Amino acid sequence: MRLLGIDPGLRVTGFGVIDSDQQGLTYVTSGCIKTLGNGLPERLKEILTGILEIIDGYAPSVAVVEQVFVNVNPKSTLLLGQARGAAISAAVLKNLSVSEFTALQVKQSVVGNGHADKTQVQEMVKRLLKLPSAPSTDASDALACAICHAHSERVLSKIKRIDVT
Repeated sequence: MRLLGIDPGLRVTGFGVIDSDQQGLTYVTSGCIKTLGNGLPERLKEILTGILEIIDGYAPSVAVVEQVFVNVNPKSTLLLGQARGAAISAAVLKNLSVSEFTALQVKQSVVGNGHADKTQVQEMVKRLLKLPSAPSTDASDALACAICHAHSERVLSKIKRIDVT
């Protein structure tokens, strides 16, 4: 299964693509979509078209997006939600299934601590994907979302194999 993790942001949207199979996880690519538009509509368009290009180039079957948490600043939360909506819209337009996880779930799955900081997430992503160096924080968060989904799918498949009779 090929997974596209997305860490939405209005200025910088991180992305990461991994493959998950019986042997484990394999890094494919990661990076950031840095928006340059002057207004909100232009930035949202850049996020949408950027994610569409990644989907076209790497053909994931699932998109995984971090859920928005409520910030102290409601305006920031609304703007982040719009960036997230643009990313999810791109995935839906390409007929991908979309999974969502909270930051707590992602950190718990990747680091083992739901309150881990960004450097801990970066280090674990580097180790789990056997990378020579840690990706940027935005790309690392996106890869962590994809890893979280892969881990949860692995657990679900084991549960389904348990014979309850």
